[in-house]
Amino acid sequence: MNHIDETFYQQEQKYESFDDFGFKDSLIEGIKEAGFRVPSPIQSQAIPKILQGYDLVGQAHTGTGKTAAFGLSIMNMMSLDRGVECLIITPTRELATQVSDELFSLGRFSGIKTATVYGGQSYSRQLERIGRGAQIVVATPGRLLDMLKSQKLKNFNPRFVVLDEADEMLDMGFLDDIKEIFTYLPKRRQTLLFSATMPNPIKLLAKSILIEPQFVTITKSETTNKDIKQLYYVIEEYERDVAITRLLDSQEPEKSIIFCRMKKEVDRVSTMLIGRGYSAKGLHGDMDQRQREDVIRSFKSNKLNILVATDVAARGLDVTGVTHVFNYHIPFDPESYVHRIGRTGRAGNKGIAITFVTPLEFKELARIRKKVGTTMEHSYIPTVKDVQNAGAKKLIEEIKHQQINNEATQILSALEEDMDLSHISFKLISMLLEKKSVDGPNKIGIDATKLKKMLEKLSKEKNTKEKYSRNRGKRRGYSSSSKKVRSSSRRSRG
Repeated sequence: MNHIDETFYQQEQKYESFDDFGFKDSLIEGIKEAGFRVPSPIQSQAIPKILQGYDLVGQAHTGTGKTAAFGLSIMNMMSLDRGVECLIITPTRELATQVSDELFSLGRFSGIKTATVYGGQSYSRQLERIGRGAQIVVATPGRLLDMLKSQKLKNFNPRFVVLDEADEMLDMGFLDDIKEIFTYLPKRRQTLLFSATMPNPIKLLAKSILIEPQFVTITKSETTNKDIKQLYYVIEEYERDVAITRLLDSQEPEKSIIFCRMKKEVDRVSTMLIGRGYSAKGLHGDMDQRQREDVIRSFKSNKLNILVATDVAARGLDVTGVTHVFNYHIPFDPESYVHRIGRTGRAGNKGIAITFVTPLEFKELARIRKKVGTTMEHSYIPTVKDVQNAGAKKLIEEIKHQQINNEATQILSALEEDMDLSHISFKLISMLLEKKSVDGPNKIGIDATKLKKMLEKLSKEKNTKEKYSRNRGKRRGYSSSSKKVRSSSRRSRG
């Protein structure tokens, strides 16, 4: 009889290395290539239970490493001679692609192939990829259910089934589809359910599809490093370049990574920074291995203090001393955010993660905050005067602590032949200040008054859309209860 204990619990981390799990050598090779070194809390707790064959309920936010937790465990147990052995159901095509790519990367030395199934692409192309020998299928509910009902998936009997981001599927209205999908799956299977939160409908779903599951939970505080201060700045789209240079000037990071979404953006931003005198270089997937190694070596040895990179650098880049991470654009998904900011605040050091966001991107910002369970503080970009005042204070301290050498005394003696001491001092300080000149307009970003008005406008537009959607649903005679009735009717006919 199925039983769900509603009290989730944690166990102490017992595994200090991925070697401790007893994975196949080919998987260990994939793990090292991906840059994973120490198991995360959910990996330490979940992997042993999955390897023992238990069904599992994992309560964990995005970015805790759950994809590798279930993926590595399942790939280690695969026989690789039975066609599709694993089905992973995700709420969105973006997450499906992300999960598929990560598992392909981890399993490539094991000969494991993945295929994605989601709407917007032809059925034949997706079925062809599965037919080429994919052992793992990552699918969204709608397209998967269509394929199952039309019997397009032949001999589809996965031994392992993963329901990922279950609460998001509930929010998106997929719960009835999920229940129907499970009527097509084999009774003898190992089922894993992961969800950031556990509302009652998800607990009831777990009771119906899992058998005597084990439980793992990871608290919000374990999702991101407590040593990382997370800030976001609201700017206009055209202000990204002046915003990044202003913060580099004001914060003067010792070593920083600027993350961009696209390769061409990396090239443009790195070129812009180099042109303005910053020690910067780009890193992305179109560079050959030797170029990439040279850039990383320079960054590690402090010959370079700004790295502009795509997410290719978010995994596997182990560099100590990174004080700042900048998200030039907000990342596409919450997990990328966690991996990006995880490049700072390492080995007990403090770090700062900064994200630029426009008012139109607030929805994505809210999604990241919800899924990651993290706290971000809103801040304003310093004005030119703010940077100058801070620079003057720093210069005063530097002068106070500067050691005097013999060459300085000789130069001062030569200068005193033509100028008095105060005049010499003013000139030297002016020369130092000119080297610390601040580029860009005085104010960058959206001020508090304008931001408040914009947010109020967005909120009104959102409420109007939601009201229109509800009224349209009523006119069509649609409700969640009627959906359940139709879903139940379909199952009875099937």
